[in-house]
Amino acid sequence: MILSSFLRKFIVLQKIRSMHNFHTHTYYCDGSSAPEEYFAKAKSLHFTHLGFSGHAPVPFENNFAIAGNKLQDYLDHIRKVRDAAKEGDPEIFIALEADYIPGITRNFSSFKDGLGLDYIIGSIHLVKGEEDGLWFTDGAKQQIYDDGLRQLFDGNAKKGVRAYFEQIFEMIETQKPEILGHFDKINMHNKDRYFTTDEVWYQLLIDKVLDLCLQYDVVVEVNTRGIYKKRSETTFPEPKVLKKMQRKKVPLIISSDAHKPNELALIIPETRKLLLETGFTHERIPDKKQGWIEKKIEIF
Repeated sequence: MILSSFLRKFIVLQKIRSMHNFHTHTYYCDGSSAPEEYFAKAKSLHFTHLGFSGHAPVPFENNFAIAGNKLQDYLDHIRKVRDAAKEGDPEIFIALEADYIPGITRNFSSFKDGLGLDYIIGSIHLVKGEEDGLWFTDGAKQQIYDDGLRQLFDGNAKKGVRAYFEQIFEMIETQKPEILGHFDKINMHNKDRYFTTDEVWYQLLIDKVLDLCLQYDVVVEVNTRGIYKKRSETTFPEPKVLKKMQRKKVPLIISSDAHKPNELALIIPETRKLLLETGFTHERIPDKKQGWIEKKIEIF
């Protein structure tokens, strides 16, 4: 009985140790805490990998991205945490979540070259309008989404959503991020008010994103943040998109988009279960020794 109990605990520990998160924000951007606090939490959860991905600097005033003059401090701080890690601790990765706004943001290559990043998550949070102005599609306030759609796209949701996806297409083709972040999050504040995701025009845009990811070998993030923040009932991408990804064999990576240490593992087990039920067997994650590897999806 003692041996059996020991073996059961060992097996459980091994399954927990398959946990990881590659989308993490610290107090250098819009996260809550120091890198050490996320590392300590990841260690307590027996993570194998932890990737820090602060919002890359953007050339305008904001309250979410790393300030340009703090970027080196961010990199140095993460490296300090990484270098202090011991054998058996989570493997630390240094990254950025970079916004792409045509004609405004820096090329991703300018971050990759010389900064020693392990990867970049390419995401769209701000959509360039037909006139001057940016449509902020994220955040906690639905009213900001509604106001931007009205002011920059005359309330025409199809026009605004197409502009959002056109930025994604251009980002994949020109910037080639390793990971595409929460790419259907444009629907978070919509809530079937302006359009539904069953509409043919919308699904054609989804198909083009997935085809471009296959063409440029971009890994699609399955992001759990909308669920635990109670802003969405599903992951981003939503289940119907996950089914398309499975049929097309688009690679994926699961992340919680943590802004607080206690968010690192939220909804990860449930998402793994969903993916297994959808037909996925592996996710693609970075590994220091082997590059990008196919990691078996396990539930516990």
